[in-house]
Amino acid sequence: MKGPLFYSKILLFGEYGIIKDSKGLSIPYNFYNGALKISDELTDASAQSNKNLDRLATHIESLQESDKDFPQFDILSLRADVNAGMYFDSSIPQGYGVGSSGALVAAIYDKYAIDKITVLENLTREKLLILKDVFGKIESFFHGKSSGLDPLNSYLSLPILINSQQDIEPAGIPSQLATGKGAVFLLDSGIVGETAPMVNIFMENMKQEGFRSMLKDKFVKYTDMCVEDFLSGDVKALFGNVKKLSHVVLDNFKPMIPAQFHDLWKKGLDSGDYYLKLCGSGGGGYILGFTEDLEKAKKTLEDYKLEVVYSF
Repeated sequence: MKGPLFYSKILLFGEYGIIKDSKGLSIPYNFYNGALKISDELTDASAQSNKNLDRLATHIESLQESDKDFPQFDILSLRADVNAGMYFDSSIPQGYGVGSSGALVAAIYDKYAIDKITVLENLTREKLLILKDVFGKIESFFHGKSSGLDPLNSYLSLPILINSQQDIEPAGIPSQLATGKGAVFLLDSGIVGETAPMVNIFMENMKQEGFRSMLKDKFVKYTDMCVEDFLSGDVKALFGNVKKLSHVVLDNFKPMIPAQFHDLWKKGLDSGDYYLKLCGSGGGGYILGFTEDLEKAKKTLEDYKLEVVYSF
């Protein structure tokens, strides 16, 4: 057995902010993907994945029993496939902020949910919210609290615009310019990040009034402006607002930025060659970069591995 491919995702804008109802924009990233497979000869990594799937099946079973709104899954088939050696064969790096657990959740729902909402039907806002809710409950198995957006992105393979927690819609994003000089890129920090500790730091900070005000008056404000600029294709305004957002993150989210990247972050702000922002919860994994001149950014960042995600 080999199931369909589910892709990684990138939350271009909205990390942490969407917890407080900022806008967000999430896009599929087809460079990485994963699929469910069955094998009777498991490597160490696939055996670990098989164990995780066994525990995930228990989590889904308990959700079915305790939550009347949760859909029915074919648990018997899921258990039988796990016992036969099913694992998630994935090229998506874990702890890198590109949705490794999201793709797995999407694959499980696709294969085992009994009355599933399919990608082919008319996806009303209500159906998207139901999917997001179900996915969030399943993905909470991996890192405590989940918005359900990563699996939703993987499942639909469409850009998703988050207007607020209760208002999401598929988004049309401007076509990429193959000849464009500008780009959004991923910078590999070389460190695995863990979501739960980062979210805990954020939730602790939220207890301080100063942090809450900064989030509302600066972080959410600039995030919303970036989303609007990106969707309308206003590149000049976008870079102005990305610079402001990058500044706010450096000043207020230092624990989420690996210490050895603080200077590199500031160097981008000072030179204007590139602007960095968090990709997912931070703490390691990828860092997102925006540049109006990719060749220039590559020279400045020649010691790092860059992957282009989107060209302007």
